[in-house]
This record gives sequence, C-alpha cells and structure tokens, in this order.
Amino acid sequence: MDPAQCPAPPKSGPIRDGDRQRLARCLELALNGRFGAAPNPMVGALVCDARGRQVGEGFHREAGGPHAEVEALASARSAGAEVAGGSVFVSLEPCCFHGKTPPCTAALLNAGIERVVAIHRDPNPRVAGGGFRQLQEAGVEVAWLAADDPLVSRALQANWRFLVQQIAQRPAVTLKWAMSLDGRIATSTGESQWISSPEGRSWALELRDEHDAILVGSGTALADDPRLTRRSGRRKGAILRIVLDRRLRLRPTARMLTEKGPVLVYTGPGTPGDSTRDARTATLRAAGAEVIQLEDPSPATVLRHLHGRGIQSLLIEGGAEVLGAFATNHAFDRVAVCCAARLIGGAQAPGPLGGRGFEILEQTPRLTPFSSEIRGPDMVLTSFRDRCLRDLYESVGG
Repeated sequence: MDPAQCPAPPKSGPIRDGDRQRLARCLELALNGRFGAAPNPMVGALVCDARGRQVGEGFHREAGGPHAEVEALASARSAGAEVAGGSVFVSLEPCCFHGKTPPCTAALLNAGIERVVAIHRDPNPRVAGGGFRQLQEAGVEVAWLAADDPLVSRALQANWRFLVQQIAQRPAVTLKWAMSLDGRIATSTGESQWISSPEGRSWALELRDEHDAILVGSGTALADDPRLTRRSGRRKGAILRIVLDRRLRLRPTARMLTEKGPVLVYTGPGTPGDSTRDARTATLRAAGAEVIQLEDPSPATVLRHLHGRGIQSLLIEGGAEVLGAFATNHAFDRVAVCCAARLIGGAQAPGPLGGRGFEILEQTPRLTPFSSEIRGPDMVLTSFRDRCLRDLYESVGG
C-alpha cells in the first residue's frame, strides 16, 4: 500500500535530554549536501551506541549516493563500533521505499537500531509517515519534534526547495535581484553593471549552484547578454537557462547560446502563417535553443511545464517585468536581494518589481523571517513568503 494512503503513524515518542543537541548536529551535517543532494533533500545523521556514545555520523552527499543514515552507520562500523541496540538521530524521517538506493528503514532495522529520532516527517507521498510506521511496527522507538520547535523551522528553511516541490507540485522559486540602497536596479539610462560588488556577485553565483534552472526575460537577455552559467565549481552539471520571450526577440548570437548547457525559450502563440516568427524560431533552434510555444506563458503555466520536466528549483534573475509578474501572482517562495552600498536616485531609474504591482496593501505578500549577511560592502537579505512557510509547517505536522 502507498504510505500516503495508510493510517497516520502513532504519536511521537518522548524527546529526551540531549536529543535536540544531536538533531542540531544532524542539521549541520545535512547542510554539507547543499550543492550535491538535489533533487533529494539534504539530510544528516549520527549514530550512538547502546551506551549513548556517539560513534558515527554522515550526510547525503549527492543524488544516487548513499543516504545519510547509511553513511552514518558505515562511519560507525569503520571505527569498529557496535551499533546494535543503539540510536540513530536524523534530520528527516527515514525513507521507506526503494529508489536509486534501498530504503533507509531496512538499513536501520538490519543494523539492530532500537531508537530513531528525527526533526520532522517527510511530506514526500512515498514516505509521508511510512518510514516512522515501518520502524514502529518493527519495535523501534521513534520520536520527532513538535512543529513549533525552533529546530523544525531551521530544517524547513534548509530543505525548502525539496519540500515546496513535494507539497506544491511545482518548482521552488527564488526571486533575486541586486539594487542600490535606495532601491534602484539600474540608472535612469539603463546602466546596471555592476551595482553590486565582486563579493555580492560571488554570492549570486552561489545561488545559481543551489537551483536547477535560471530564468530571465527577453529584455534582460537583450540588454545584458548574460551567460547565465554556473561558474563557481560547487555543483556538477549545467544549469537550465530559460528566457521568457513572447515575441522571440532573443538573438541567435546571444552569449548564452555559445556556452555549453541547455537553453529553453518560452514564447507565446503566434499568428498562423507568420513567416517571420517561424524563421526566428528556426534560427534559434539552429543556434541550439529549445523553443516551446505556450498558449499562456504566465508564471503558473511556466511552473507547471517545468515541474513536468522534473525541475525542482528555479532562480529568477530579472528583469523587473518578469520579477513583478511572479511577485504579483504569488508565484514565488523566497526573495534574495543584494543591497549595494551606493545611491542611484532619479525618478526614472527602475525598481526591482515592474508590471502592475499591487493596488491593495492587504493583498501584498508578507515575508518572514528576514536573514542578513555582509558580503564585502554589500548586504544580502533573504526572506521567505509567509504563506510558503505556513504550508511547510502544515505538511510536516507535529
């Protein structure tokens, strides 16, 4: 039976002294998979023997490789430790299905583990409490934190890309821009390179490594001629580069088409028999782009199409019209802003969000919580859409 169709698992067992500290360490370990685990979640685990001594730890390094629990058990065994009768702490409910690797529940049972403690449940329909249930039915004591525990909040924000895709059935979306302290993304004449510092631009490249795909509008593609590539070396493989181009204005000589890796152009419906449009389509395809016509290239339609292609996370880098469209349609989950230590001014200098905007203040999306860090002279601000986090809390339960 599909775990999602099974009855809810029994209530969580008691949380003991020291459990939270060990789970916090699991979350630290999980973050080591920041650039390699996708499309799987980042997971960290540690093993304690029957006397409560920590004897091994591990994390999920990359999709297709051993999961965190298996890595932690292997670490303990390589050190000569006895794990039977011991406990395993893990940042996410152990999986209970056979994917590219065997289920972690089987590995835990085969090792003779008697207690498993996790931060929260996995909302993946193939797990959805089924991992806890299998362990409990085999006599293993299982416990997890209440949803209002601060560590749960940290874990949800760490794995937000995986969780959003599982819950919303669409890619997780980050809106990103760089702006001056007075909120301009370019001067009144359109000059924008570079508002941010080298340190701020290095942060932006890290964001690309965290996402499966990157999207810009045709205006940005024409004005900046960006490559949109990964260049930091943190993540393997090329990022999917996407241009929203209703009128097929992208030049076949664009720099992104000279770089290795896929380029996808979304366009709208054309007029039947429009030979000029047909010629542009053929030229872009000959240059290496995949051109897809959508009847309605809106944010929701684009996200549905990308979900069907298996894209877990999407970084939107501009321009203002595209960012504004995703914002006003509430089609985003996180905002990431590089605020440069400079002033631009000018009534005609553009801000980060174009389009119609919001006319009623109550309809505007709220963001929470804010985090900040300094990168050179710049300040980086990140925040989640409040509705996104509430959906995540509701999905993992208490």
